[in-house]
Amino acid sequence: MIRTRLSPRRPLAVLGAALLGLAGAVAVSAPASAHHTTITATSACDQLTGERVLTWTVENSEQDKAATLQQVTPNPKTDVTVAVEGAPAIPLEGTVVPDGGSVQAVQRVPGDTRSASLTIYALWKKNGQDHTDTGTVDLTRDAPCAPAPKCVDLDKATYSHTFDGPKGTATVKLDGDLPLCGDGKQWFTLVSYFAPRPRFATPQYVHGTPASDWIGRTRTAIDLKVDLPDCNTQVDLIWGDTSQVIDPLTEDGKRYGNLKLGSPGAPGNRSHGPQGWYNGGSRGCTNPASLFTANCDGTVTVALSNDGSLSRYPVEFEVRGANGWSKKVTVEPGKANTDTVVPAANAGTVEVLVDGKVLDKGTYSWQRPEDCPLPTVATRADCDTFTLTVANPKGGLPVKAELTYGGRTETRTVAPGKAEKVTFKAGKDEQATIALPDLDLEMEAVYAPEQNCGGGGGGGEPGLPVTGAAAGVMAAVAGALVAAGAVLFVVTRRRRIRFTA
Repeated sequence: MIRTRLSPRRPLAVLGAALLGLAGAVAVSAPASAHHTTITATSACDQLTGERVLTWTVENSEQDKAATLQQVTPNPKTDVTVAVEGAPAIPLEGTVVPDGGSVQAVQRVPGDTRSASLTIYALWKKNGQDHTDTGTVDLTRDAPCAPAPKCVDLDKATYSHTFDGPKGTATVKLDGDLPLCGDGKQWFTLVSYFAPRPRFATPQYVHGTPASDWIGRTRTAIDLKVDLPDCNTQVDLIWGDTSQVIDPLTEDGKRYGNLKLGSPGAPGNRSHGPQGWYNGGSRGCTNPASLFTANCDGTVTVALSNDGSLSRYPVEFEVRGANGWSKKVTVEPGKANTDTVVPAANAGTVEVLVDGKVLDKGTYSWQRPEDCPLPTVATRADCDTFTLTVANPKGGLPVKAELTYGGRTETRTVAPGKAEKVTFKAGKDEQATIALPDLDLEMEAVYAPEQNCGGGGGGGEPGLPVTGAAAGVMAAVAGALVAAGAVLFVVTRRRRIRFTA
């Protein structure tokens, strides 16, 4: 606020009586009141020096008389000078203000000055008239002037950042053109996690090595990048170094809160940019797998594993069999389970599911292993009967056997570890057929009685004796078979095997 105050500086000589002197004063002062200067001022802050710069403007009210500024009194008491282009500045005191004109002078005062004034005594050439004016300027509304800072205090610095969670990258930059003061450093850290879901869920475990760097001294910007797991993840850009990293993030554990850049509160809100956190991914951080093994008894053993570089969480498997059979099994990270056995009655189609979805290569139907022992067939024959015995080894499935001789067929189901015997009346047919439809196998057994039955075949009818070399061979073969009591057959699919008894 500018105020102008007029005050007579020099009293007029008074001669005579008081009344006459008073009248003279009025008479003389009247024309003096027409001669005056107007003083105004503006204020600016020099941030290089921290000084407040006052520019005083002194105007001459007279259009036909120049005014000489004979005395200049500033408050505060610092130099008041007039700039002269191309020459050194001159003091305001002694300066002539042309008729109807003005002059500007500059005064530098301390930056915390709250009020300043300038008192000027001016003398006009004609009539010897003089006048004293005072101009003031109120600086209380202005903030104190201070030198421009050359750096930013660590606790007052602000930043801006970018963040790309799906790529695992971020940048942080110090705002403004000034560095941080002294040796101050501000750390920032980018960290990625294994996560159980593509949204926020716990527990989470740090993946790889967090990226951490600082801003300070001549460094005003940094780039950060982290590796992401090939599964569900969380990525956080936080205020601070790696000592701030939380590993693991648990249900009731610590949280980053406003340490995340872009948060609504401090210190995260001291950096301007997008929210510095991300949740995403397209697959779980587990490695569920299944392996099927068919057993000779018709059951299926299912091996469940949760092993591999991605395995960080337990996996709940569901094993489903035919006829509504189901079993749930939980396998911890890095572990396997081989105790799940699907009963033979439910092993038609077996599925392994995780989160309601069938695993890749998670479907199997029982098939008989090639190394399962086959049933054996033994024969015994005399002139009246032809006996066939089917034995089924332990550890396998029951076997259906169809035995046919002389136009008659007998069917037996042979339990594992058991044998079934069928005796036929000897006849003219030279062979019997043994079919095992469950194994897709068919065999033949030759009727060869142990003694000469009169050359006529079965039924006790007389016949010519078998003689010569052929008779000797048959007798030897028959004797061997009787001694062994059984005939073992080569495993063959849909193959007819001929043997003699």
